[in-house]
Amino acid sequence: MNAKTKTAVTFFKAMTCAVALLGMAALAQAQDAKVDPTGTWTWVNAGRNGGPGRTNTLTLKYASGALSGTLKAPGRGGAATPMEIADGKLDGNKISFKVTREMGDNTLTITYDGTVTADTIKGKITTTGGSQTRPARDWEAKREAASK
Repeated sequence: MNAKTKTAVTFFKAMTCAVALLGMAALAQAQDAKVDPTGTWTWVNAGRNGGPGRTNTLTLKYASGALSGTLKAPGRGGAATPMEIADGKLDGNKISFKVTREMGDNTLTITYDGTVTADTIKGKITTTGGSQTRPARDWEAKREAASK
């Protein structure tokens, strides 16, 4: 190999290493960026029998590894009832929590599981308790811009 070729090969190797290092640094920085679900989130459930949708408002706070908050969800009478969340967890971008609702003589436990991405939470809601079996349903909440 002549000197010009050796210089070109050395330059190519150095550039390849530099690109690889930059890529690893960007990946490490992306992994360090923690999801913070703190804020106010809203979504609308379809109304019964074609009625108007019902707006749900979820206020979350994530601090020192603990997820807490309140969910205001309309009941059968239409009034939004505030309920404290329980068992709040955030693992990476996976979020989950439960609320308990009393309806007549029934106690319902509603579990919310989802994935947080920027200003959206998307996942499934499952309800247990009461006299009926309810299939899991989708939910997608959007964070209110002023609550970040």
